Amino acid sequence: MGQRLLVILGPTAAGKTNISLHLAQRFDGEIVSADSRLFYRGMDIGTAKPTVAERASVPHHLVDIADPDQTMTLGGYQDAAYRAIDAIHERGRLPILAGGTGQYVMAVVEGWGIPRVSPHPHLRRALHRLGGSELHRWLTRLDPEAADAIHPNNVRRTIRALEVILVSGKPISELQRKNAPPYDTLIVGLRLDREILYRRIDRRVERMMASGLLQEMQALRAAGYGPNLPAMSGLGYRQLWQYLEGEISLEEAVERIKYETHRFVRHQNNWFSADDPRIHWFDASREDLYGAVERLVVQWLQKDSLAKL
Repeated sequence: MGQRLLVILGPTAAGKTNISLHLAQRFDGEIVSADSRLFYRGMDIGTAKPTVAERASVPHHLVDIADPDQTMTLGGYQDAAYRAIDAIHERGRLPILAGGTGQYVMAVVEGWGIPRVSPHPHLRRALHRLGGSELHRWLTRLDPEAADAIHPNNVRRTIRALEVILVSGKPISELQRKNAPPYDTLIVGLRLDREILYRRIDRRVERMMASGLLQEMQALRAAGYGPNLPAMSGLGYRQLWQYLEGEISLEEAVERIKYETHRFVRHQNNWFSADDPRIHWFDASREDLYGAVERLVVQWLQKDSLAKL
């Protein structure tokens, strides 16, 4: 099968989980999650995590790998994803990268250079005291390519660029260059009419509530996981925390979850452009969706053997 990588992407509630499971079973595959919300243990309902039965039917990777108070960096995710993909190749199976977190998908597919420099709070505070203009002048001397790409008013990015070069000795512009991995990649995108997608989202939120999302949030709160953790800022959890704190009613919390998820899928569209020639887009509502995608995957898998005839 070679170093192939099948990618399934698209907005929340488009049906990525189901078609990924189907394709994994059809083509002897294993699924590598590219959804930043699936990392965390104990956060199952609100993240629409694949069920225990689904994960038993097809091997899944990068699901339930951290507690809610742990941080998964983009660089750490990229490293873990490459290890999982390579291990799947070694087993002679097809890796399927599936998810809707654009940064995570593209970091793997495009081979983003990600500086492995941890935040240094004391250095950042010292740099911040210099002021934006002086910081940008300093960055221009140390890393002119980065300075050209960062607006002088963007103090946060300027400080990060200076932090990287001062700690690592290498300019961030060099470390961030892309180096695409040696995979033969097929990218399948699912899309839906916006109103249909919004209705799907609303029904899913209602199913989550009926399945015990509030109780899941209460258990996380009782375990000591606070609202300032990145994991707890996810859709559903943030709004239900507000309800538990008495800030809003339960009805308002549910409506906010729906509204914020609608807004989130609009943001996802910024990552997955309809004009991206690498992505083979399919209407997720078409009746022959699975068959159409299967035919494309078969053509892709057969292309090397056909070229040799």
